[in-house]
Amino acid sequence: MSILPEQPVFRFAPSPNGLLHLGHALSAILNHDMAAATNGRFLLRIEDIDRARCRPELEQAIFDDLGWLGLSWEHPVRRQSEHFDLYAAMLQRLQAMGIVYPSIMTRGEIRAAVATAEAEGSVWPRDPDGTPIYPGRERKLSLGEQAALIAGDRPFAWRLDVEKAIDLVPGPLTWQETGAGPAGETGQIPADPTSWGDVILSRSDAPSSYHLSVVIDDALQGVTHVVRGRDLYHATSVHRLLQRLLDLPEPVYHHHRLILGPDGKKLSKSNKDTGIAAFRAAGKTPADIREMVL
Repeated sequence: MSILPEQPVFRFAPSPNGLLHLGHALSAILNHDMAAATNGRFLLRIEDIDRARCRPELEQAIFDDLGWLGLSWEHPVRRQSEHFDLYAAMLQRLQAMGIVYPSIMTRGEIRAAVATAEAEGSVWPRDPDGTPIYPGRERKLSLGEQAALIAGDRPFAWRLDVEKAIDLVPGPLTWQETGAGPAGETGQIPADPTSWGDVILSRSDAPSSYHLSVVIDDALQGVTHVVRGRDLYHATSVHRLLQRLLDLPEPVYHHHRLILGPDGKKLSKSNKDTGIAAFRAAGKTPADIREMVL
């Protein structure tokens, strides 16, 4: 495993598929202020893999909102859409290990399989977000059968065979948590990637998944401290597994509280009333935003 650099490196990594809200403001401010307090670096990364939803004007809105908040970051800004070849190369490394397989089941087919199993009295496992775990029916296909599936006319995704992957990772899989999980978990946390089942690493219409690209980008940018919302706490188990498989550095993780809306749910980009730009237009100041989120 690579050794982390002495100077702390923090990052804020939004997707330009909607306007930033107060939850994003909290995460960006925390990263910026923690970098300043430790004489560290603060990076901005644009996670724009989803080219259908990400738009240039929303990227510019991110710059405008963060600049208005008084935050500054290093240049150039890294854009994931400029590094698809790198993600593909890393996926090929995992394929060479024999721990990745193509899958074609649609969401409808997965729901049908789950409904059938539960109607017969089985309890279908679900991931930490409550989504049914992928059935993995293609997991045991031969290389020839995989090639035929890929050559077909159905969209497919590359999934990580988590059980096989864990077998390649010696010793315990953990991470250092300086924030807190949903139940207050902190300190040295045991990772459990099996709770997610066989996660998607790439799709035929998207060259990389969040899980794969985020660990690669954090490593290449030298990120030492990943400070992000508590909704991503459980995803860290998958990220630690990928880091070990690809021999990437292990950052320190800090998961912070979420800002909830009036309905008690975490804020969403679809709720424009909570957007930073809306507060700015209403006459709020950057100091007001800091007081609201901190």
